[in-house]
Amino acid sequence: MNLPQPKVVLLACGSFNPVTNMHLRMFELAKDHLNKLGKYKVVSGIMSPVSDAYEKNGLVSSKHRCEMVQLAVKTSDWIKVDTWEAEQNAWTETRRVLEHHQNVLNSAENDTLRPSKRTKIDGSLSSGDVNNLRTQNSAVYLKLLCGADLLESFAKPGLWKDDDVTEIVSKYGLVVISREGSNPHKFIYESDVLSKYQNNIFIVTEWITNDISATKVRRALTRGDSVKYLIQDAVIDYINLHGLYGSTNK
Repeated sequence: MNLPQPKVVLLACGSFNPVTNMHLRMFELAKDHLNKLGKYKVVSGIMSPVSDAYEKNGLVSSKHRCEMVQLAVKTSDWIKVDTWEAEQNAWTETRRVLEHHQNVLNSAENDTLRPSKRTKIDGSLSSGDVNNLRTQNSAVYLKLLCGADLLESFAKPGLWKDDDVTEIVSKYGLVVISREGSNPHKFIYESDVLSKYQNNIFIVTEWITNDISATKVRRALTRGDSVKYLIQDAVIDYINLHGLYGSTNK
């Protein structure tokens, strides 16, 4: 008898300022890659916007960013927005965000889920969503979905705690979307910690390359240029309605 494949939930943390089509595309690429390995079954994706306490230059309020992500994922039947991180009064380290969501998944496994307080946004990851992940008593594993730039940021002095990097790659694992010009395999080779846990790091190559970034989208909006097909139409409408990023289109 074939044993059920381990179920995986993909978690992406970020500013999503604003959420772009590339943010959404990362989930699809990661899901295809892991499912084709034949070892895992991706059952859900979570987008977790950072809180306002991150204090990044040009960061619009978490309320707007969460609303935009919610609008962006309306066409997806498996990617959700979760507002727990966005609701925190202080910036939350990625390791802590992973711990929170793994605890939620573990609670679902034990039938003792207590839903965390969330902003009332239709479509956010609910207790029902999490409970639906449970089948045949198999565990649900959480993996951090990120771009190659985040992987390479591990080497920046003072940016990450060594213990946090070790915990993230050893306990959870990474699914890294590689972009043109990046060489994550070389970076892993040059890192003792990443090399030690390289079997828990999955590199996904985006062969249909694009260079969409939230920074460039914000710049275009400020200049009054079109961002259609770079971000979801519903997100464009929301930005224009609220005049975000200096948008002058009404």
